[in-house]
Amino acid sequence: MKNQWLIRYSEIFLKSDPVRRQWENVLIANIREVMPDVHVRNERGRIWLDGDVKPDRLKNIFGIVSFSEVEHIKIDELEQFLPDYSRRHGIEKAKTFAIKIKRVGTHTFSSNDKAIEYGNLMRNEFPHLKVNLARPDKEIHIEIRGDAVYLYDAVTPGVGGLPLGVEGTLVALVSGGIDSPVAAWMMMKRGCRVVPLFVALDTFLDETTLAKAERVTATLAQYQPGIDLVIVRDGYLAKAKAELARMHREKYTCLFCKRRMYRIATAYAESIGARGIVTGESLGQVASQTLDNLLVLTDAAEMPVYRPLIGLDKEEIIKIGRRIGTFEPSISPASGCTAVPHGPSTKARLTDIREIERTLDATRMPLPLPLPD
Repeated sequence: MKNQWLIRYSEIFLKSDPVRRQWENVLIANIREVMPDVHVRNERGRIWLDGDVKPDRLKNIFGIVSFSEVEHIKIDELEQFLPDYSRRHGIEKAKTFAIKIKRVGTHTFSSNDKAIEYGNLMRNEFPHLKVNLARPDKEIHIEIRGDAVYLYDAVTPGVGGLPLGVEGTLVALVSGGIDSPVAAWMMMKRGCRVVPLFVALDTFLDETTLAKAERVTATLAQYQPGIDLVIVRDGYLAKAKAELARMHREKYTCLFCKRRMYRIATAYAESIGARGIVTGESLGQVASQTLDNLLVLTDAAEMPVYRPLIGLDKEEIIKIGRRIGTFEPSISPASGCTAVPHGPSTKARLTDIREIERTLDATRMPLPLPLPD
């Protein structure tokens, strides 16, 4: 008998054989990245792990739908082994049970044949038990693959999604608030490696806000090992806000600020070969996120802008943030932006914003980019 771990995936299985093999290999590489001493082998639809497996890390690897610790024996050992396995896994405390059979390969019996056979065996061994296939107190799963048998009694949910990296890289604008880390996480779940970018608005944000963004990024490292916050310091907003005040157009301050952030994120994404930028915007949540204003913001990006939270309300976003662990660091104390005007515009016109932007001296400031390591 040998203890192993069974890893299940779902969406990968639906792909063509070449894509499936490629994505399986990415998932295996991601497992090895967090558990380098684990031995990995795969069959179609299954990945098996041997060694020092850490279940808490498996839970955070994108692409894993569920996993189980299994005991591996030969099929001719099963009849003798099953009662002992069940006893060690608490069958005597249960009143009802079910035997669930999964079978792969060519055999002289059906799955139903074996379910009946081993169900009768269990009732003879443990006379107090009754069969309940719908809601048993105890389930024993038996997976038969050729002449190999794997037994398990628990299925632990994984994070699901696609293996991290199969869809390329995105740059995520991260503020340290509730929404942006959830948006970054959701794109990770769809197979994107994310580079978090914090634009430090000189004069209007202090180090407490930056520290919060760093804490949020550290939480995301549970899902993308090695992730690091990229920081860009920029003096554009102070100059642009002063010019807008002289023009009595301060209501557009947030839009000009975010257009600048979009341009910085786009330029950085292009420099590292990323395929788009991610934001935490949700339609109608704040003044800059109305349909009119989102059009104004999108105009400043020269690559796709992904907004995975666009149709979610605040409670839905908070629920995800709590589940993935980013909520607590994102509500830790910080000063926040002091540049927000009284009565910000909610229905800006793109033609007006473009025209004002052309007249600003701040527009001619170069885009700051992070220095290479």
